[in-house]
Amino acid sequence: MRSNNLLIISNNFPNVDDSYVAEIFVKEQIKYLKNYFQTVYVISPVAYGLEKLRNTAYRDYQYDNVKVFFPKYLNVPFFFTHLRSMWVYLETKAVLELIEKEGIDFDLIHAHFTWPSGAVAVELKKSINVPVVITEHTSETFNKAIESSNPHFLEAWRSCDVVVRVKNSDINKFNEVGVDLDKVQYIPNGYDNTLFHPIDNTVCRSKLNIPYNKKIILNVANLYSEVKGHRYLIEAMADIVQKRDDIICYIVGEGKLKPKLKKMIEKLNLQDFVKLVGSRPHDEIPIWMNACDVFVLPSLQESFGIVQIEAMGCGKPVVSTYNGGSEEIIISDDYGFLVEVQNSTELSRKIISALDKDWDYEAIQRFAKKYSWNNTSNIVQELYSNLSK
Repeated sequence: MRSNNLLIISNNFPNVDDSYVAEIFVKEQIKYLKNYFQTVYVISPVAYGLEKLRNTAYRDYQYDNVKVFFPKYLNVPFFFTHLRSMWVYLETKAVLELIEKEGIDFDLIHAHFTWPSGAVAVELKKSINVPVVITEHTSETFNKAIESSNPHFLEAWRSCDVVVRVKNSDINKFNEVGVDLDKVQYIPNGYDNTLFHPIDNTVCRSKLNIPYNKKIILNVANLYSEVKGHRYLIEAMADIVQKRDDIICYIVGEGKLKPKLKKMIEKLNLQDFVKLVGSRPHDEIPIWMNACDVFVLPSLQESFGIVQIEAMGCGKPVVSTYNGGSEEIIISDDYGFLVEVQNSTELSRKIISALDKDWDYEAIQRFAKKYSWNNTSNIVQELYSNLSK
């Protein structure tokens, strides 16, 4: 590579103090990739008004050899469904202006998410002739794009140099829409095993001020969409507490569904058994993971489900669903259990079974380690090196 600089374009990126942690997995991957580059530039465009909507502030910042920028650009809800090319044009314009203003030099672009980051990346390629990698992370959005042959997604995939998919079973779907499989590569997401590792359970419960004498069920997921399946976890808890009362379920996350879930908890008289604790700092999540007995991910769809690997990195068994991604992770009953989606009765049975089972926690942790960022980032770097040749 000429300059040995990498440009990352991401739909979201954590702010300087990680108080807003959307797409924090991109930042965690960079922690390992930055060692291969002189400078890593991160550009995460922010539409005007988004800061107010998210109740956060984005300021450019730098750490180590990573420079992070949040250029502002105009976007309107109309562009979400119509004239989407205008969305890409305005976002690309803001990115190009930033590149020129800051004198940013790079010879490779890695876009996280096809829309809009990947679409912007291939537009940049037209004026800055460098290779483009697009990693597609979504589940529901990806499937809709395939089913509808979405032209914006297809154009991005066909115009980039490599498409990375985090879900192995989806690879052949690209062939269905005419994307050359030679340019598609499976690379799973990962987790930071320096952060997510076993910590004494009683110490963690003491830090969080949660009971020592209870079985703890944990879920970590945003509360923005029904796709995360919180409803079925709460219904399962209503069934579980009829059989045993030594359990508390903690749900870590924030979003528009919180009032609805709170009402559901109250209606089922589960206030003593299900606790909505809101969003927590990312470096606190390993403490929650280690404080629990079982981690539960009842999603309707997942492309990968990083949180389940993070829990397993802490040696915790996982109860999840056949959601498309989890069955590529929970490949044995030695690591957890899988249930059908939207089946709260089966979910409750498997949670009870998981609480009663004598798990080999060290085996769970060993299995998770193959998904550490240290391993997966090496695969990404090999991909970069092949492109540079």
